[in-house]
Formats: sequence, structure tokens, C-alpha cells
Amino acid sequence: QVQLVESGGGLAQPGGSLRLSCAASGFTLDAYNIAWFRQAPGKEREGVSCTSVRDGSVYYASSVKGRFNIPRDNAKNILYLQMNNLKPEDTAVYYCAADTVRGYLCDLKLYLYDHWGQGTQVTVSS
Repeated sequence: QVQLVESGGGLAQPGGSLRLSCAASGFTLDAYNIAWFRQAPGKEREGVSCTSVRDGSVYYASSVKGRFNIPRDNAKNILYLQMNNLKPEDTAVYYCAADTVRGYLCDLKLYLYDHWGQGTQVTVSS
């Protein structure tokens, strides 16, 4: 059974850092395109970053580029979302998602992803 579980959310101060984890079971993360999304209260879910199985490239949304990165630990089958220089507008529920169908370069379109985690809350506030 394919399952994704996020963890690591919590409260951070503006300018601070948090590292989220996306642990996979039932499949190996490095075999598929994997993405991080987030959804703030009252807003639509938006893409944050994704990594492509085809060539290992990583894409970041402009709102997080230069502040976030997505290292992985293949031995543990975990993809991380390292968030630095956090801003109040980063407050959201963060989800990881897997595209187990396509093998093209990743894209931050929700409909491409067929497996989702339950999400983890990130709050950035002083």
C-alpha cells in the first residue's frame, strides 16, 4: 500500500527555519516525481517545489526560491522540505505528493499527483 506521511511542522518565528519530512512506504521516493504543496487558510492549494525522477532536477515556486530546498535521504526513503528565512505568509498546511503515473519532468499541477499525505501544519508568527 502506497502511503506518504509528513511530519516536522510546528511554530517558527519569522526568519527562522523548519525541516519537514515526507516518509514513503509501499514505494521508493526516488522512482517517481515528488512534490511539496501547501494550503493556507481560505486559499487554494499551491505548489512549492518538486523533483523530477527523469533527471533529478528540482523546481521551486518563485515565492520560495532561494529559501527552501528539498534534500532527500534515499536510504530512509524520505524527502525533506528545508525551509529557511520563513515568513508569515509561509503559514499553511504542507503536503507531499507523488506522481506514480508519469515519468516526465515534474510540474506543480495538483491533478498530476495521485498519492498525497495527510499534511502537517506550519505556522510562522512572532
